[in-house]
Amino acid sequence: MKSNLFKTLLAISIASAFFSCEKDDEEVVTPVEETEYKFVRILVNDELTNQLSLVDPVKLSIESFTAQYPKSALYPTQAGRFGALVNSSNNLVQLFDTGFEGHGDHVDVKGTPKFGALIGDGNKPTHFKSKSDEIITFNDGDGTLSIANAADFHVSGAKMKTINAGNIAHHGAMTKFDNGTYAITEKDGSVSGVLPERVKIIDAAGKTLFASTVQTKGIHGNASDGKISLFGSFSGILVVEPTGKQHLIAHPTTFGTAWFGSILEAKGAGKFIGYTAAVGAYLIDPVADKVTPIIESADLIQVKVDYAGNRLIALLHNGEVKIYDLKTNSLVKSGNVIGATAKDETQKPQIEATSKYLYITQPKSGELLKVDVADFSKINKIKVSTTPYRLTILGIESSESH
Repeated sequence: MKSNLFKTLLAISIASAFFSCEKDDEEVVTPVEETEYKFVRILVNDELTNQLSLVDPVKLSIESFTAQYPKSALYPTQAGRFGALVNSSNNLVQLFDTGFEGHGDHVDVKGTPKFGALIGDGNKPTHFKSKSDEIITFNDGDGTLSIANAADFHVSGAKMKTINAGNIAHHGAMTKFDNGTYAITEKDGSVSGVLPERVKIIDAAGKTLFASTVQTKGIHGNASDGKISLFGSFSGILVVEPTGKQHLIAHPTTFGTAWFGSILEAKGAGKFIGYTAAVGAYLIDPVADKVTPIIESADLIQVKVDYAGNRLIALLHNGEVKIYDLKTNSLVKSGNVIGATAKDETQKPQIEATSKYLYITQPKSGELLKVDVADFSKINKIKVSTTPYRLTILGIESSESH
């Protein structure tokens, strides 16, 4: 009897210990809170004031800085560390440093956020590109390029260098190929107005390496993957190769007089996108000379490629957002996130996106909205300035540091 009682008590004790350990194990499992990447920042400027807001989307906090002018266009550099403020009206390019330096599997912090020392003072800098460690502007006032390397961004008194390609003033654009040459627009005067008609290839000294072989009826918008460049034109999509070879891809027959005034590159998906507010956004295949619809609508405020270059984000006037996977050209999510915006509204909401969140300016309330991509109902509001004008995403989609 005593032996059986001992065995029973022992079994109960062991079972209690087992369930106690199992409970303890369950208690130490802490769910990970979903949030933005640690090393992502959102840069927002203002339409009316010189305020520049650097938003930490994890802490939902801002640091305020003073730009030289309001109402600049904002762009990220390719590496993500710097942002460029391009103010055509005042002939000025400023650089802003997040201090985040990506190293593949981790991010180093190089000092505190601040303006760089280098400036650009070209004649009406308008079109901006970043390739590797180089930044480039096309200067509408005289048709020149201005370039600078990241090594000079914090050198006191440094200015962007001018490349004169023999152009006249026009509303132009450029791309840079992996081999170091540039595709640059030129105006031959065959079409009235400020838009160029041709593209030529030059070297870093401005010398023409390959003359234009295709004349268009007006060019606006461009993108490149370093191996091939696409320019939007009234005559079709102009494809330019570093060898000098050029050809046009026809617009869909349904376009009528519409044409792509914006060309985007989606690096992650390896795709090109053409956009016009008149008809929508389309995939462009420069090898097969094929144009395929992504979203066909005349109700779009903006379309943007997300920071990783995998998805297209479409913001419509009715307040709806549609997200498309560019690798499969499929709609992955849609829903209303803001109120409707009138088509004649002067200052409309602007949108950018990481792989986790949408960021949308609200010009009337002075706020930046952070919207969870996984759940559009989860929205944080961050007060940034009186009249937020433009925004750009900076940094690296990573939370890993030393």
